[in-house]
Order: sequence, then structure tokens, then C-alpha cells
Amino acid sequence: MNGIDWEVVLSVLLSGAVIGAVPLMVAALGEAIAERAGLLNLGIEGMMLGGAFFAVHAAAETESLVGGLLAGTGTGLAMGLLFGVLTISFRVDQVVVGLAITLFAGGLTGFLARDLYDGHATAPTSAPDLAIPGLSQIPVVGPALFDQSLLVYLTWALVPICAFLLGKTRFGLNLRAVGEYPFAADAAGVDVDRVRYAAITIAGTMAGFAGAFLCLGDLSFFEPGITVGQGFIALALAMVGGWRPYRIAVGALVFGLLRSLKTGLGIAGVEIQPDFLAMIPYIGILIALVVLAGRTALPAALGMPYARDRGRSERE
Repeated sequence: MNGIDWEVVLSVLLSGAVIGAVPLMVAALGEAIAERAGLLNLGIEGMMLGGAFFAVHAAAETESLVGGLLAGTGTGLAMGLLFGVLTISFRVDQVVVGLAITLFAGGLTGFLARDLYDGHATAPTSAPDLAIPGLSQIPVVGPALFDQSLLVYLTWALVPICAFLLGKTRFGLNLRAVGEYPFAADAAGVDVDRVRYAAITIAGTMAGFAGAFLCLGDLSFFEPGITVGQGFIALALAMVGGWRPYRIAVGALVFGLLRSLKTGLGIAGVEIQPDFLAMIPYIGILIALVVLAGRTALPAALGMPYARDRGRSERE
């Protein structure tokens, strides 16, 4: 292994982690907001798939990165609203609705990809890199952290924004109240349905954007099932991170680092079975779930519809 430039290897690993963590982190941040309001969104995988396909499709039609991102984000928003209408207004079981959305989106995007693109749609545009003068020349961390696209910088800025939203605003307080004690929140003048609609709209929008970023900011193509379960990993990460944005960001970064091992070890000349390397990130999440399972207290009203006319939350 002589002659290996370990500075390059480490920089590639870190850069891959920063980019690879973005879809998972954004989706998990949105899920954290939804779960704080008592909504268990198992449709996050489907929302990411929908956002991913329609982002690539719109980018191909308009030859515009912005157009693709808007289409993907809008798809997630629409699917989030659909989840909200069914679970909040009609009080359909959240687990059933979420799984139905994921199955529907998987089937629809798979059919459209095969029908329109023979199963492989290539993104015609990509976000240009924006090197920050001075900082991008720092060994190892410079190229990885400060020579990324503007899109990467903007998505990582969502972490402090969400932390402020959840911890320092009345909206964040209302979210926690609705997720823990919806009847008490209603009695205090908080519109439970409105808060939950706002939460699932934000969650759906962020899931759609996560899928759009996956295909336009990272992989540059779409194939059926391209999210490979990242929506469910985001669901788990939101819980493991205790619905705290900075913890979620760290967890996503670790996942991204594990995912980038294949590239980094390849540069270093280390030969390991690719299928085994692909399993490592998911094994890491499973270990984290096992270790932290008993230390995470779920919101008391998570998954429970609120029936104001009966004056309490209930399962139907």
C-alpha cells in the first residue's frame, strides 16, 4: 500500500460523506418535524421516490436544475398534503396511508421510468461547485467541506434553521404540545389540525427535495427504487436522533461516511466485496437502533388521530 496518498483518500471519504448524507439528513429533519406533531409518516420513502423521478424528468424537459428541484420538491409537497388530508381530516390510520403512498410511488415511478426512459433516466444538469477562497485549500477538510456546490451548502444550512424552528419558536412549542398533549394544546387555543397540516407539509416538501437532491445533486440519474430504503432509514434516524436536528445531522454524516467507504477504499487499493460495503451503512443504523432503542421516548400522541368532537386523541 506504499505510494497511497492518504490525504486524498481521507478527503474523498469526507467529501462523499458530506454529499451522501444530504438526502438522508433532509428527509430525517422533515420527519422529525412531522413526528413532533404526532404524525408517523411511513410514506417518506415514496415521497423521496416521487421527488427523485419528477426532478429528473422536469430537469430533462426544461434542461434546468432549478426546474428539476422545484418539480421534485413540489411532488413531495403534494404527497405530504395527501397524507395530511387522509390522516388528519379523515383520520385514516397513519401506518396504512404511509405504506400505501410508498407502494404507489414505487410502482408509479418504476412504470414511468421504464416507459419513458427504458428504466434509466439521466439528469442533464448538475450543480456547479463553489470553492470558498482560502478555506478550500485546507488539507483534507478543505476540498471536502469548502469545495462543494451551492446546493450542498444550502442544504446543510437547514440544520441550524430546523434547530431554531423546533427549539426557539412558538411553532416549535406548538408542535411539541400537539405531539404530546393534543387535547391540552386544543384547550389552550392551539389549532391541532392546522399545526399538523403545517408539519406534514414541511415534511413532505423536505422528503421531495431529498429525493430531488439524490438524483440531481449526487447520483445524476434515476432508476426504479433508487432510494434503496433511505426513506425508512430517515424515519429511524429521526427517532435515534431524538428529533434533534444536530444529532440527526451527525447520524446522517456517519451514514454518508460509511456509504463512501467503497470509493475511498477503492482509491486506497483495498479490495473488499462491494456487496458487503453496501451493507455497512444499514448495519450501522441497525446497531444504533438496538443500542438506543430503550433510551428514546416517543411523543405520546405519535400515530394517533385527534378527534376534537370527542375531546381526546384516539386510535380508530
